[in-house]
Amino acid sequence: MKTDNRSIERVEEFKYLGKTLTDQNSIQEEIKSRLKLGNACYHSVQNLLSSRLPSKNLKIKIYRTIILPVVLYGCETWSLTLREESRVRVFENRVLRKVFGPKGDEVTGEWRKLHNEELIDLYSLPNIVRVVKSRQMRWAGHVVRKRTLGRPRRRWDNNIKMDLQEVGGGRGDWMELAQDRDRWQALVGTVGDFRVP
Repeated sequence: MKTDNRSIERVEEFKYLGKTLTDQNSIQEEIKSRLKLGNACYHSVQNLLSSRLPSKNLKIKIYRTIILPVVLYGCETWSLTLREESRVRVFENRVLRKVFGPKGDEVTGEWRKLHNEELIDLYSLPNIVRVVKSRQMRWAGHVVRKRTLGRPRRRWDNNIKMDLQEVGGGRGDWMELAQDRDRWQALVGTVGDFRVP
């Protein structure tokens, strides 16, 4: 393509405002990029997370204020498959294992990594997938209040419907439901607090 006597190269992917955009409109590359940046951030504070000096609560705050925002930048537009959900959960569990440390076995006296179920019990806040779904619903409510109802729906629209059904939000028109700001905010909170293994 040429404009003003300059050629614009055709590429398969590029960064725009910190997000990876692909010619296939694939979200997998964006999630991989976010996890890679999250890993870099995690490694920069790894010594602090494994230290015995800060409390567990402080380490969780470090995770939620320094690492998590890097991973979840732009997550409102993600359309998570089960595979992608698994990837982000694996990332979070690795960070949480560093935060909570190993567990001593009472029988053998040996140290071992915490199991996923143990991490769920120790980490009382919504897991990373719940945070993504909560942010998507919040953003969806904002968008639908700004747009007319007749526009074509996005693919993540199906995720919003499934998330609503998961917490008992009903099977009706979620766009209509989002018009009631107070009820929608209550549902957003429920999605964020919903605990699943």
